[in-house]
Amino acid sequence: MLTKRIIPCLDIKDGRTVKGTNFVDLRDAGDPVELGALYAQQGADELVFLDITATVEKRKTLAQLVNKIAHKINIPFTVGGGISSVEDVSVLLQNGADKISVNTAAFKRPALIRELEKDFGSQCVVLAIDTKKEEDDEWYVYLNGGRTKTEVRCVDWAKQAFDLGVGEILLTSMNHDGTKQGFAHDITSALSSTLPVPVIASGGGGTMQHFVDVFERGRADAALAASIFHFKEIGIADLKAYLSDHNVHVRR
Repeated sequence: MLTKRIIPCLDIKDGRTVKGTNFVDLRDAGDPVELGALYAQQGADELVFLDITATVEKRKTLAQLVNKIAHKINIPFTVGGGISSVEDVSVLLQNGADKISVNTAAFKRPALIRELEKDFGSQCVVLAIDTKKEEDDEWYVYLNGGRTKTEVRCVDWAKQAFDLGVGEILLTSMNHDGTKQGFAHDITSALSSTLPVPVIASGGGGTMQHFVDVFERGRADAALAASIFHFKEIGIADLKAYLSDHNVHVRR
């Protein structure tokens, strides 16, 4: 049985870790280098770094900061934000990233996924999808850090991206982000049951039971969270012990 992964996320703005609710009302959460090192020590399975304003500000991801964090951790490291070319990925991998996450650029030019898969392998390419459930009960894809709605359904885009070579999907529910009311089980399960690649659930983790639920009901392969770790509401070791006690297979 594959172990379920616990992944802290560093949302980066102006070189600092930030966290908000429903993608707005950002507040400072600390130094990303220190936080990354702490999470690696505490037993996190992976670390995700998202430069959340790179695309909107039309600039590249902060490679120097990625390098500093990479030198402090010994776990798989996924980096995203502002990536739009093979060259962008090469720079980040040279600075210590193990995987990269693409979002808006891949949606606007899906051929980018094929190019990245060809040069770096599907295991290196993570598709980040920011999605929101609308009044018609459909989940739609949002771009530009959740600022721009599209008319494309989340499941349809995920299927297309898998066909192009994506090796993993990072799924963030904008409805649940920062609310600490639990993950979006329905859309997480829809992707997990439809696609043969791992799905990382993001948005809504607030209690240890929420993680049990997303692994059982949402069928997620990994669960990502930010503020509960940044503000020391839940410890990673304590969470893994709880999951193990509730028959969720995790790496201890």
